[in-house]
Amino acid sequence: MDIKVSTSTVENVAEIVSINGEIDVYTSPQVKQVINALIEKGSYNLIINLEQVRYIDSTGLGVLIGALKKVREQSGHIFLVCVDQQIKKVFTITGLIKIFKIFENNDQAIEAFKAE
Repeated sequence: MDIKVSTSTVENVAEIVSINGEIDVYTSPQVKQVINALIEKGSYNLIINLEQVRYIDSTGLGVLIGALKKVREQSGHIFLVCVDQQIKKVFTITGLIKIFKIFENNDQAIEAFKAE
């Protein structure tokens, strides 16, 4: 399955990582590479937009958790944007809903960063 990962910057607020496709054992390395590159260049506030993600497995969740640990070491945050009920259900069932803040759109996540 193909995956597209793109990034954009919200000046002085956060980097947005938009993912389109399925995040699984085959595509997770690509997602991890993009996120880690942002962290390595000093971007510790990330918005991961999952609006176009149709599926995420445990490998994908592991990538997000690993990234969260890295940014927290630098007092950063990762906020998720997700509207798909099935994807949200995965976060609820795994208990990750308690460690990730999930928003309905990028604007809400950006406003939350501004309030931090």
